Amino acid sequence: MQKTDRQTRLDQLRQNTDFDVVIIGGGITGAGIAREAAGSGLKTLLIEQQDFAWGTSSRSSKMVHGGLRYLGSGHVGLALDAVRERQRLLAEAPGLIEPLKFIMPHYRKQFPGPKVFGLLLWAYDRLAGQSSRHFLSPSETLQWVPGLSAENLTGASGFTDAVTDDARLVLRVLDEAVDDGAVCLNYLRAARIHRTDGQVTGVTLTDTAPEQSGDEQPIRVNARLVFNATGAWADHLREHSTRDERIRPLRGSHLILPFDVLPVSCSVSLMHPEDRRPVFVFPWLGTTVLGTTDLDHSHDLDEEPVITEPEIQYLLTVANTLFPGCPIHRNQVLGSWSGVRPVVSQGDGRNPSKENREHVIWSDDGLVSVAGGKLTTFRLIAREALEAGAKALENLVLRDNAQPVFRPCSPSARPQGITHTRWRRLTGYYGPYLKDLMDAGSLATIPGTETLWAEVLWALAHGQVIHLDDLLLRRTRLGMMLPDGASTLLPELKSVCQQALDWDDSRWDQEQNRYLGIWSAAYSLPPMTGDR
Repeated sequence: MQKTDRQTRLDQLRQNTDFDVVIIGGGITGAGIAREAAGSGLKTLLIEQQDFAWGTSSRSSKMVHGGLRYLGSGHVGLALDAVRERQRLLAEAPGLIEPLKFIMPHYRKQFPGPKVFGLLLWAYDRLAGQSSRHFLSPSETLQWVPGLSAENLTGASGFTDAVTDDARLVLRVLDEAVDDGAVCLNYLRAARIHRTDGQVTGVTLTDTAPEQSGDEQPIRVNARLVFNATGAWADHLREHSTRDERIRPLRGSHLILPFDVLPVSCSVSLMHPEDRRPVFVFPWLGTTVLGTTDLDHSHDLDEEPVITEPEIQYLLTVANTLFPGCPIHRNQVLGSWSGVRPVVSQGDGRNPSKENREHVIWSDDGLVSVAGGKLTTFRLIAREALEAGAKALENLVLRDNAQPVFRPCSPSARPQGITHTRWRRLTGYYGPYLKDLMDAGSLATIPGTETLWAEVLWALAHGQVIHLDDLLLRRTRLGMMLPDGASTLLPELKSVCQQALDWDDSRWDQEQNRYLGIWSAAYSLPPMTGDR
């Protein structure tokens, strides 16, 4: 049996178990810490008990916001950090982080009016150091957003933020960490954190996919510093948690529509008529997305979060309020996703949408826990976390703050048949590995998507794919972009996966059933017979 990329890395880990830092959690926060740690010369190990980006970091709203919400709530410093990081990411990874026009329609006697919102955007532009705001007349608004409700429309405010594929962002950051020497492994769980005289000395790891490695023996690794970057799971590893700051898991759910059902070229925002929360309609990977909700999530965090019927109706309500001439029905929905936000709460019972989104870092004798924060500011959070744990390391010198997250990419000439837009995306998604990806297989696109067959083959060869859902829901988004979870593609994928991963028919059947079960439970719509 041929060894997979993950098996090779796992074998190497068993032979070399001494590290400066161990990072528990393979989402964007953990990936950022691994990037900064390895880039600063630290021997770094990152582990994730599920798949990379399995949790919040593949289920966010995909927005790389510059902090407009922070600014609106008076957190000017946070907004400044966010807008600067947004600009850095746009400059460093075009094609992965892409500018997106946002439009906020204004209706007579509805808050916020154009003057209030325009003042907020003026301050936003000042922080960014460039101007993107502009006011659209009612007729200009309808040109930008055909089908938008025109009743009592007084115009719209336009500005620019950014959008990404969050799972791909995590994977690119991890690639950068690996290039600097980090070891990054998925499906590896921290079973125990070891201490000597109260100080962290290491971690015992267990393989949660032993059928892949063939070795169920735990691995004891030594480290002077351990980072708990598990997001909504952070309280599970914190040994001296306090009652005044706890993780409050909040669920945000989204609906995915075929683009031709609701074609939008920009993100359109509206205050929901029921609770006055901002809800967005925006284009993403050839589909249209409605999101998001903001509710307490009381279910087991190790289970896939699931959208509920009230959330579905909540999101359809705002779509049909925005676009009354083209009612959207439940049976037109392509799919959904739900993510759990790791919001740090003071426990005062406030409305979920009023909770602070700032990150918090706790340090406990070599165990540094991080929770909260935003996708946009992952680099700053990572550097702050490393500084919080500096006492456990000797002579820590972080790499220069001006150093980029992503290495510059100088791709070869664009192949014939690849459009400029597609080439830009591929360059952003794969960076320095683009040339190798181009050699991986067919450059034909999978029908109904912009995804190349070469991307599938690359992921199978180099992406630590353990399960079929890793491939269809995170390495690619085929299971979210195609009808019925890409079920019609499965016969063709069978031979590809069997050849690349050495799966026999029995293993393929297991993986197909597992994937379809996950998609049906968590990425399609639930039956209309209950809340879950």
